[in-house]
Amino acid sequence: MHIALGARLKQRRLEAKLTLAELAQRSGFGKAYLSRIENGKKVPPIGTLSRITDVLGIEAASLLTETPHTAWRGVSFVKKTDKRPTVMGGSQFGYDYFALTDATTGRALQPFIFSFPDKVDKFVFFEHEGEEMMHVLTGRVEWQVGMDKFVLEPGDTIHFDSRIPHRGHCLSGPATALVVMYSPAGSKANLA
Repeated sequence: MHIALGARLKQRRLEAKLTLAELAQRSGFGKAYLSRIENGKKVPPIGTLSRITDVLGIEAASLLTETPHTAWRGVSFVKKTDKRPTVMGGSQFGYDYFALTDATTGRALQPFIFSFPDKVDKFVFFEHEGEEMMHVLTGRVEWQVGMDKFVLEPGDTIHFDSRIPHRGHCLSGPATALVVMYSPAGSKANLA
Protein backbone atom coordinates (compact mmCIF):
# COMPACT_ATOMS: atom_id res chain seq x y z
CA MET A 1 0.00 0.00 0.00
CA HIS A 2 2.87 2.41 0.81
CA ILE A 3 4.40 1.95 -2.64
CA ALA A 4 1.04 2.35 -4.40
CA LEU A 5 0.25 5.55 -2.47
CA GLY A 6 3.65 6.98 -3.41
CA ALA A 7 3.22 6.05 -7.06
CA ARG A 8 -0.21 7.70 -7.16
CA LEU A 9 1.21 10.84 -5.53
CA LYS A 10 3.98 11.03 -8.12
CA GLN A 11 1.46 10.50 -10.94
CA ARG A 12 -0.78 13.28 -9.63
CA ARG A 13 2.23 15.61 -9.15
CA LEU A 14 3.28 15.00 -12.76
CA GLU A 15 -0.31 15.56 -13.95
CA ALA A 16 -0.17 18.92 -12.14
CA LYS A 17 3.09 19.64 -14.01
CA LEU A 18 5.03 20.23 -10.79
CA THR A 19 8.59 19.22 -10.08
CA LEU A 20 9.40 17.65 -6.73
CA ALA A 21 11.18 20.88 -5.77
CA GLU A 22 8.08 22.95 -6.63
CA LEU A 23 5.82 20.67 -4.61
CA ALA A 24 8.25 20.87 -1.69
CA GLN A 25 8.33 24.67 -1.84
CA ARG A 26 4.54 25.04 -2.09
CA SER A 27 3.68 22.44 0.55
CA GLY A 28 6.38 23.41 3.03
CA PHE A 29 7.91 19.92 3.19
CA GLY A 30 11.44 18.97 2.25
CA LYS A 31 12.19 17.56 -1.18
CA ALA A 32 13.88 14.50 0.39
CA TYR A 33 10.80 13.80 2.56
CA LEU A 34 8.48 14.03 -0.46
CA SER A 35 10.81 11.78 -2.43
CA ARG A 36 10.64 9.13 0.31
CA ILE A 37 6.82 9.30 0.17
CA GLU A 38 6.82 8.93 -3.63
CA ASN A 39 9.22 5.98 -3.39
CA GLY A 40 7.03 4.18 -0.85
CA LYS A 41 9.54 4.51 1.98
CA LYS A 42 7.38 6.82 4.09
CA VAL A 43 3.62 7.13 4.50
CA PRO A 44 2.60 10.54 5.80
CA PRO A 45 -0.06 11.19 8.42
CA ILE A 46 -3.37 12.36 6.97
CA GLY A 47 -2.72 16.02 7.91
CA THR A 48 0.53 15.99 5.96
CA LEU A 49 -1.12 14.20 3.06
CA SER A 50 -3.86 16.82 3.13
CA ARG A 51 -1.33 19.69 2.86
CA ILE A 52 0.35 17.98 -0.09
CA THR A 53 -2.93 17.25 -1.88
CA ASP A 54 -4.14 20.82 -1.29
CA VAL A 55 -1.22 22.00 -3.42
CA LEU A 56 -2.21 19.48 -6.11
CA GLY A 57 -5.89 20.51 -5.96
CA ILE A 58 -7.07 17.00 -5.05
CA GLU A 59 -8.39 15.22 -1.95
CA ALA A 60 -6.20 12.96 0.16
CA ALA A 61 -8.66 10.10 -0.40
CA SER A 62 -7.81 10.09 -4.11
CA LEU A 63 -4.33 8.80 -3.24
CA LEU A 64 -5.61 6.01 -1.02
CA THR A 65 -7.51 4.13 -3.70
CA GLU A 66 -6.42 2.14 -6.73
CA THR A 67 -9.64 2.91 -8.57
CA PRO A 68 -9.73 5.75 -11.10
CA HIS A 69 -10.55 9.22 -9.81
CA THR A 70 -14.24 9.40 -9.00
CA ALA A 71 -15.61 12.88 -9.46
CA TRP A 72 -17.98 14.38 -6.94
CA ARG A 73 -21.40 14.58 -8.58
CA GLY A 74 -23.28 15.94 -5.60
CA VAL A 75 -23.82 12.57 -3.95
CA SER A 76 -21.77 9.56 -2.93
CA PHE A 77 -23.55 6.40 -1.80
CA VAL A 78 -21.33 3.62 -0.55
CA LYS A 79 -22.61 0.28 0.74
CA LYS A 80 -20.73 -1.27 3.64
CA THR A 81 -19.68 -4.09 1.30
CA ASP A 82 -18.17 -1.69 -1.28
CA LYS A 83 -14.38 -1.55 -1.42
CA ARG A 84 -12.91 1.69 -0.13
CA PRO A 85 -9.33 2.73 0.52
CA THR A 86 -7.69 1.79 3.80
CA VAL A 87 -4.19 2.60 4.98
CA MET A 88 -3.17 0.42 7.91
CA GLY A 89 -0.25 1.78 9.90
CA GLY A 90 -0.85 4.82 7.77
CA SER A 91 2.11 6.64 9.11
CA GLN A 92 5.15 6.16 11.23
CA PHE A 93 2.97 7.62 13.99
CA GLY A 94 0.50 4.71 13.95
CA TYR A 95 -2.66 6.42 12.73
CA ASP A 96 -4.72 4.17 10.45
CA TYR A 97 -7.43 5.61 8.24
CA PHE A 98 -10.30 4.24 6.16
CA ALA A 99 -12.09 6.40 3.55
CA LEU A 100 -15.86 6.64 3.94
CA THR A 101 -16.77 7.89 0.48
CA ASP A 102 -15.89 6.87 -3.05
CA ALA A 103 -15.75 10.43 -4.44
CA THR A 104 -12.07 11.30 -4.70
CA THR A 105 -12.15 14.64 -6.50
CA GLY A 106 -14.26 17.80 -6.26
CA ARG A 107 -15.21 17.64 -2.56
CA ALA A 108 -14.44 20.06 0.26
CA LEU A 109 -15.06 17.45 3.01
CA GLN A 110 -12.94 14.35 3.55
CA PRO A 111 -14.48 11.76 5.91
CA PHE A 112 -12.40 8.91 7.40
CA ILE A 113 -12.52 6.38 10.20
CA PHE A 114 -9.32 6.81 12.21
CA SER A 115 -7.63 4.33 14.51
CA PHE A 116 -5.27 5.80 17.09
CA PRO A 117 -1.89 4.63 18.36
CA ASP A 118 -1.42 4.04 22.08
CA LYS A 119 1.69 6.26 22.21
CA VAL A 120 2.76 9.45 20.45
CA ASP A 121 6.11 11.17 20.15
CA LYS A 122 6.04 14.12 22.55
CA PHE A 123 7.61 16.35 19.89
CA VAL A 124 5.23 15.52 17.01
CA PHE A 125 2.17 17.64 16.29
CA PHE A 126 0.14 17.99 13.10
CA GLU A 127 -1.17 21.19 11.57
CA HIS A 128 -2.70 22.02 8.20
CA GLU A 129 -5.23 24.34 6.63
CA GLY A 130 -8.91 23.87 7.36
CA GLU A 131 -10.98 22.35 10.12
CA GLU A 132 -11.46 18.90 11.60
CA MET A 133 -14.32 17.28 13.44
CA MET A 134 -13.74 14.04 15.34
CA HIS A 135 -16.48 11.86 16.84
CA VAL A 136 -15.18 8.98 18.96
CA LEU A 137 -16.77 5.62 18.17
CA THR A 138 -14.81 3.21 20.39
CA GLY A 139 -12.22 3.44 23.15
CA ARG A 140 -10.93 6.49 24.96
CA VAL A 141 -8.77 9.11 23.25
CA GLU A 142 -6.61 11.87 24.65
CA TRP A 143 -6.64 14.64 22.07
CA GLN A 144 -4.52 17.77 22.30
CA VAL A 145 -5.20 21.01 20.43
CA GLY A 146 -2.55 23.62 21.18
CA MET A 147 -1.96 23.46 24.93
CA ASP A 148 -5.44 22.10 25.71
CA LYS A 149 -5.93 18.36 26.32
CA PHE A 150 -9.27 16.60 26.08
CA VAL A 151 -10.30 13.07 27.01
CA LEU A 152 -12.91 11.81 24.58
CA GLU A 153 -15.05 8.72 25.08
CA PRO A 154 -17.52 7.03 22.72
CA GLY A 155 -20.10 9.59 21.65
CA ASP A 156 -17.88 12.61 22.39
CA THR A 157 -17.09 15.06 19.58
CA ILE A 158 -14.42 17.72 19.12
CA HIS A 159 -14.30 20.30 16.31
CA PHE A 160 -11.20 22.48 15.88
CA ASP A 161 -9.18 24.70 13.58
CA SER A 162 -6.59 22.30 12.15
CA ARG A 163 -4.04 25.12 11.79
CA ILE A 164 -3.59 24.76 15.57
CA PRO A 165 -1.01 22.04 16.34
CA HIS A 166 -2.84 18.84 17.33
CA ARG A 167 -2.31 15.16 18.09
CA GLY A 168 -3.83 12.31 20.02
CA HIS A 169 -3.58 8.74 21.18
CA CYS A 170 -5.81 6.05 22.66
CA LEU A 171 -5.96 5.67 26.42
CA SER A 172 -7.58 2.24 26.64
CA GLY A 173 -8.00 -0.53 24.11
CA PRO A 174 -8.37 0.15 20.42
CA ALA A 175 -9.86 3.57 19.73
CA THR A 176 -11.59 4.65 16.55
CA ALA A 177 -13.24 7.90 15.52
CA LEU A 178 -15.13 9.35 12.61
CA VAL A 179 -12.95 12.22 11.37
CA VAL A 180 -14.18 14.77 8.86
CA MET A 181 -11.62 17.18 7.43
CA TYR A 182 -12.42 20.37 5.55
CA SER A 183 -9.75 22.10 3.53
CA PRO A 184 -10.59 25.52 2.10
CA ALA A 185 -7.48 25.52 -0.11
CA GLY A 186 -8.38 22.15 -1.57
CA SER A 187 -12.01 23.10 -2.15
CA LYS A 188 -11.02 26.31 -3.99
CA ALA A 189 -8.56 24.39 -6.14
CA ASN A 190 -11.24 21.86 -7.01
CA LEU A 191 -13.73 24.52 -8.03
CA ALA A 192 -11.27 26.18 -10.40
